[in-house]
Amino acid sequence: MGSAAELAGPLLAGAPATAGEAVPPWREQLTVRGIVVSAILGVLFCLITHKLNLTVGIIPSLNVAAGLLGYFLVRTWTAALARFGIVSKPFTKQENTVIQTCVVACYGLAFSGGFGSYMLAMDQKTYELIGTDYPGNRAVDVKNPSLSWMIGFMFVVSFLGLFSLVALRKVMVIDYKLTYPSGTATAMLINSFHTTTGAELAEKQVSCLGKYLSISFIWNLFKWFFSGVGDSCGFDNFPSLGLAAFKNTFSSVSVILGDGIYNPIKIIYATIKEIMNARSKRGRLPLVWIQDGSGYVCLAAISTATVPMLFPQLKWYLVLSAYVVAPLLALCNSYGTGLTDWSLASIYGKIGLFIFASWVGQNGGVIAGLAVCGVMMSIVSTAADLMQDFKTGYLTLSSPRSMFVSQLIGTALGCVIAPLTFWLYWTAFDIGNPDGMFKAPYAVIFREMSILGVEGFSALPQHRLAICYFFFFAAIAINLLRDVTPDSVSKFIPLPMAMAVPFYIGAYFAIDMFVGMVILFVWERVNRKESEDFAGAVASGLICGDGIWSVPSAILSITHRCACTLSHLLPTAENRARLSVYWDA
Repeated sequence: MGSAAELAGPLLAGAPATAGEAVPPWREQLTVRGIVVSAILGVLFCLITHKLNLTVGIIPSLNVAAGLLGYFLVRTWTAALARFGIVSKPFTKQENTVIQTCVVACYGLAFSGGFGSYMLAMDQKTYELIGTDYPGNRAVDVKNPSLSWMIGFMFVVSFLGLFSLVALRKVMVIDYKLTYPSGTATAMLINSFHTTTGAELAEKQVSCLGKYLSISFIWNLFKWFFSGVGDSCGFDNFPSLGLAAFKNTFSSVSVILGDGIYNPIKIIYATIKEIMNARSKRGRLPLVWIQDGSGYVCLAAISTATVPMLFPQLKWYLVLSAYVVAPLLALCNSYGTGLTDWSLASIYGKIGLFIFASWVGQNGGVIAGLAVCGVMMSIVSTAADLMQDFKTGYLTLSSPRSMFVSQLIGTALGCVIAPLTFWLYWTAFDIGNPDGMFKAPYAVIFREMSILGVEGFSALPQHRLAICYFFFFAAIAINLLRDVTPDSVSKFIPLPMAMAVPFYIGAYFAIDMFVGMVILFVWERVNRKESEDFAGAVASGLICGDGIWSVPSAILSITHRCACTLSHLLPTAENRARLSVYWDA
């Protein structure tokens, strides 16, 4: 880690500044109210992330929503205290940035923690779903979720990513001038909040967000009243392609793999090319990366001794090997994220999964591969998020020390909040049921990949390999076609990943996205300025309302409360006849 003087001061001379603007010391940027607000929003965003992870497996960037809601809650806090005559300290953009950073660090673990992917791929239900007679799918390769080991695993692996690249923050943000689009957009939003005109727009955006949050919550409540008995009826049980196609997943897995290999190769190539260009202009990466790696080394040593206790299949030397390679992958991913805004953490995790599953072999290779996938994803994802937040902090004049401490606090909160909020879903709902709402589509994919790493292609059923090859190369060909054709043509060529995902999760998600796209398209044509100002707030409100509903929904499910409505009469002909007589009378 960098020296105390480095972390305490500005990120680097030349940071953007406004004439006469006072920047509070780093200690004043970290406040008790900020930590409380961060914890509240951390719970909310973890709930949202888990729901998206367990239903569609796709997580949008929520950085902007975190900044907006952080602004709203602190302003509400100060206004409430003012009513009682209590004067609060001014709410600065630096404090706003620190809150946003803490929230992102917290909910980021709900994704990199693998609660909808590698961690869930270890459980009994996923093992049974793939098939007890499936080659390489062994009953001994099962580890069911438990709060104790999940929280322990989070604590021993989640902090390493913060120390892996922190010494390179100046190089990545200043020397290489990486844009980090999400971090830049968040900084611009936060900066605008703390101006006169920006504050007025922020108030309108918050009002818009609150309105659509309420609409989303009430809509989910309405759906619950018509949820039916079991799987008999209700809005969430609409038949879709995914329910039948789930039994034949290899074609969609092949498309996902083809798309997942083509795009990372393209991004990694561009990343290496840019790194080489930057090195030729500015010289080598500074040795401070190696000299200041003491924090990473200490944490890696603790983790190397601890992880094998949680996963006996994963020997200490395998964990150590992962920690030797991880910083290089974190550097590549952080650089690529700065260029493209696309983190490839899950791709690097899958690479580690294949290598280590094959290395360990049939003596626990499935669990070992999944566990290493978790280690890789955590380090690579956290490092990229840290650099993204350093970019935000640089543009809002926030101290690197306050940003780093905020990341530490957010990570510590996430190590507890992410498993607890997942446990709420796990206890309340039928997670992993392919015919239910929470299908956890990526749990099956990750377990099949780990089995494939252990068994090789011999594990595939007859003729399935030929089918996989076809869809794999078809996905690569479609991506290549999109890249070589003009924009006027490529925009009509479908994305392979978008075509593959509904095979797992059902068509309802694609329909939802299509409806939203049509609404946004019309809105942009009618009033482009208004759509640019409020589309993000509308989307954030709908997502947050859906996430908040998951809490009462889980409580109702745990207490075995069901919606007693007339829809319960509909499943049978006899009850429909009785209902008809009732209305005719």
